[in-house]
Amino acid sequence: MSTSPTTDADASATPAPVLSFSPVVLPVPGRPVDLQVRVSAPATGTSLPVILLSHGHGPSNNLSSLQGYAPLANFWAAHGFAVVQPTHLTSRTLSHLVADAPGAPDFWRSRAEDMTHILDRLDTIERTVPQLAGRINHTKVAIAGHSLGGFTAALLLGAGLNDPDTGNVVHLVERRIKAGVLLAAPGRGGDALNGPMAEQWPIIGAVDFSTMTAPALVVAGEKDDSRHFTDMGPDWHADPYTLAPEPKTLLTLFDAEHGLGGIAGYDAAETTDENPERVAALARLTAAYLRTQLHPGDNAWQTACEALTTGPDPVGQVESK
Repeated sequence: MSTSPTTDADASATPAPVLSFSPVVLPVPGRPVDLQVRVSAPATGTSLPVILLSHGHGPSNNLSSLQGYAPLANFWAAHGFAVVQPTHLTSRTLSHLVADAPGAPDFWRSRAEDMTHILDRLDTIERTVPQLAGRINHTKVAIAGHSLGGFTAALLLGAGLNDPDTGNVVHLVERRIKAGVLLAAPGRGGDALNGPMAEQWPIIGAVDFSTMTAPALVVAGEKDDSRHFTDMGPDWHADPYTLAPEPKTLLTLFDAEHGLGGIAGYDAAETTDENPERVAALARLTAAYLRTQLHPGDNAWQTACEALTTGPDPVGQVESK
């Protein structure tokens, strides 16, 4: 396995051309529709670490599916990661097929299980995608998720969940995932979950971050005020950092709202805070964080933080524990 900077994930190297292949179709017994994924990877390089990317539940049809999040997926792939994006059952592209399926409408368990199915079948994915066979490092796996995808990532990183149907605490931790990035993820429940959407999505407030032990970067927008869920203000999105045990890092992006500048898609009308420079900085910071987590001793994270969160015009601030 090669370990040179030109073949492993490297957020400071010259970007490589990206190969993107979709859909890879994975039949899953009991799932109402087949699991479909997009795979994006650099055209060159070996021993590629994997990022599983969990989409959110935004208002667009196709951005909340394997079709979304190109500004992040393309950057990560161009800098040495193999990015795998499933279409979860919450996607509006599937609404007409799964509206009455068990687990609707939030499909919280299915969303997490999608990622386990992907890891179970990485060999199949690698063989199916042209020019990818033999190039993935199956021991270096990370997860990233935006909004509801951040909720899914938290479960896979070790957060518990009080199942509202049974009252039992459920753990869906996936030990093959070594680190994660939570982008504008939901925060605590209890009295804090008091907005008009709280009754429709009680599962959001059922997460216990105290068992989320895996390393994670929590990204929160300074102006991400999710009044439909809480009156806590933007601090709510920092809860996965505040309430989880170390090691955790919090990146607060200045002036960012829930779209974090537009990560869900290029020129998406639903982005309330469109800022291509912010998206580019976030893509670099997240790639650098995961590179350092998956390659201990690599200084990519420190270098990116010095470049982007210090000086006269920082994109945000970082704290760690």
